[in-house]
Amino acid sequence: MPDRGSRRPPSEATLRRLERASGALATRAVARMDDQLPWFRTMPADQRSWVMLVAQAGIASLVEWCRSPDRPPRLTGEVFGAAPRELARVVPLKHTVVLVQVTVEVMDDFVDTVAEPGDADALRVAVLQFSREVAFATAHVYATYAESRGAWDARLEALVVDALVRGERSEELSGRASALGWAATSPVAVVVGAAPADRDAHTSARRAARQMRCEVLVGVHADQLVVVLGGGDDLDAVAERVSDEFGPGPVVVGPVVDGLGRAGESAAAALAGLHAAPAWPAAPRPVAAEALLPERALDGDPVARAALQEQVTRPLQGAGGEVLETVRAVLASGGNLEASARALFVHPNTVRYRLRRAAELTGVSAADPRGSWTLQVALALGALGDDSSLWH
Repeated sequence: MPDRGSRRPPSEATLRRLERASGALATRAVARMDDQLPWFRTMPADQRSWVMLVAQAGIASLVEWCRSPDRPPRLTGEVFGAAPRELARVVPLKHTVVLVQVTVEVMDDFVDTVAEPGDADALRVAVLQFSREVAFATAHVYATYAESRGAWDARLEALVVDALVRGERSEELSGRASALGWAATSPVAVVVGAAPADRDAHTSARRAARQMRCEVLVGVHADQLVVVLGGGDDLDAVAERVSDEFGPGPVVVGPVVDGLGRAGESAAAALAGLHAAPAWPAAPRPVAAEALLPERALDGDPVARAALQEQVTRPLQGAGGEVLETVRAVLASGGNLEASARALFVHPNTVRYRLRRAAELTGVSAADPRGSWTLQVALALGALGDDSSLWH
């Protein structure tokens, strides 16, 4: 095939005929797309009209290029500028390549009809060379769109995560997340910890979550990495995997909530847990925010105080004075059941029975070091609360 500098351009008469036929050729191209491409037939009418505009603009640009063969065609503006930028979002690159191919085939089929005598070969070569230019321009358009979309997505993702951290519960939140491809409705959990200094936190955390088939949003709030997980079969397992992508220090998992609209609750609990986590140096990584209720309560978290009241103090109150008295005796004796039994003037088996009853009611055991600590904090805070008469 001759290069652009040595080819003989079609005559002016042929170019004028091509100009006059541009609308008909574009219509024929769209008709062939409709006939050959099932996915094209399902496109809305406005998007199909954009394709026709692009095809018509492409033929016009071909004519101008043939008239000035030494000037590179300005395809990005002249051809793809005929349609809104939204076309690049709704029509995938591979489909656009097929649309260009169909348009070129239609033009090639009608070369003999459009060209003046003796001009058919020159016009056919021009069409083929121009289609190559269109292919490069198409790749450029989609690359530029992907770059700008990536920057926009990053800003939008940061806004969504920041809104969750601030506890925002607007209806726009789900819409913004949907624009990022978030398809999960529930469950949702938020994981927080230090952002790593030696790698791209966004990329590594996102890759780890998606490897486990989980929806994910990632943001950095101050120096904290915030990861929102959704839709996974086992969010605890996903959180454990993602925790490897955080920087040094504790990683806290907020409670699982029903949907992104309540993710702010999970984020608030996780952040409160992260602030209080230094009070439990031996905490696992990651650690559930609920496991840090005593530390969070001592740190002034009203949600944690209310949770301890609901989960520990009130159930013990409802169980009767004997259960509560036994728990307090065991805590005072450092977990020594025999000493507690002597102090209460009961058999050690009675102490064991009452402790089992307390554990069933509260979910924590006085015989366990961590449970003992939780009970002590809960009882102390309960004694200082409005229901202080309960403890006397």
